[in-house]
Amino acid sequence: MDSAGPFVGRLFDRVGPRAVYTLGLGLLGTGLSLAAFGTALWHFQLSIGLAVGVAAACLGNVPNGTLLGRWFKARLTLATSVVFSAFGIGILVIVPLTQLLIDHVGWRGAYHWLGGIALTLLVPLTLLPWRRFAAGSSAMGKSVPTAGEGSAAWTLLLAMRHSAFWGLFAVYFFTSTAMFAIVVQVVAYLVAIGFEPIQAATAWGFSGMLLPIGMIVVGWLDGLIGRRSSVLLSYALSLIGIAMLWLLGHFPNAWLLAAFVVCFGGMLGSRGPLISTIALRVFRGPTAATIFGAINIGAGLGAALGSWAGGLLHDWTGLYDPVIGFAALSVICAVLPFFLVPELRR
Repeated sequence: MDSAGPFVGRLFDRVGPRAVYTLGLGLLGTGLSLAAFGTALWHFQLSIGLAVGVAAACLGNVPNGTLLGRWFKARLTLATSVVFSAFGIGILVIVPLTQLLIDHVGWRGAYHWLGGIALTLLVPLTLLPWRRFAAGSSAMGKSVPTAGEGSAAWTLLLAMRHSAFWGLFAVYFFTSTAMFAIVVQVVAYLVAIGFEPIQAATAWGFSGMLLPIGMIVVGWLDGLIGRRSSVLLSYALSLIGIAMLWLLGHFPNAWLLAAFVVCFGGMLGSRGPLISTIALRVFRGPTAATIFGAINIGAGLGAALGSWAGGLLHDWTGLYDPVIGFAALSVICAVLPFFLVPELRR
């Protein structure tokens, strides 16, 4: 999904939000519908992996953040947090709905229903006033910021020569590395230290409810205590959560488990709106979505590395402590750009 960010961003910059969202919803419905006929692995790799993956990028953070950047200024982070939090809320609705459909019509029927719903939504989607949405707020002004001190507007190549681009890329990369090193193994870890499987799964599942709350709270704090302070607070809470997870291995109890879920689970997606706001303000202009999409690649690479490295460390040592230490180190690396890159220190 994140690797499609530059493609989606470029498409958004060139043809606007209507085409991007229509393509995304169309691919989502088509991919899910075709998956119902799958009989081999490659069928699902194309329908779910490729079609639904690109669809998620078309309906995800890059176009959403870019469009919001045309409408909000002082409260952009909070607005972005509310919109991005819909992902967590959607999971709470879609997961039980999918299970209900599987129970009644089987997994193939569930794919048919979900795909059909997505394709049906194309009708109201195309009727929305997208030209007005794309125009943005008149209060935002029409001026196009230039790249540094020169007269040329931002391009992807110019942005890639700027420290802010690689600083934000590193933030996304190391944040995803830290989160996915933990996320893919947390239930197994809790079971290994003595919790019942259903208790471990339920406790971690509760983090899905905290995801939208954490995003909105951190977005609200951005306007209250400042962006840099909000970012550092969110990372501090993630580190506290990781520490609680380590302590659970030595003193397993429900209170430490709750503290871990609240601190770590509640902050899982909280940095996304903050980072997108910074990116869209530094690189604001006609190619903002393309640049933001390229920065998003860092998140995908970090997720891949974190999942792989976490599993490898556990396989090598037979222990979870190295995985937890690796995640904590990655969080620290994610914070460093906010001290080293001038645009991120402000």
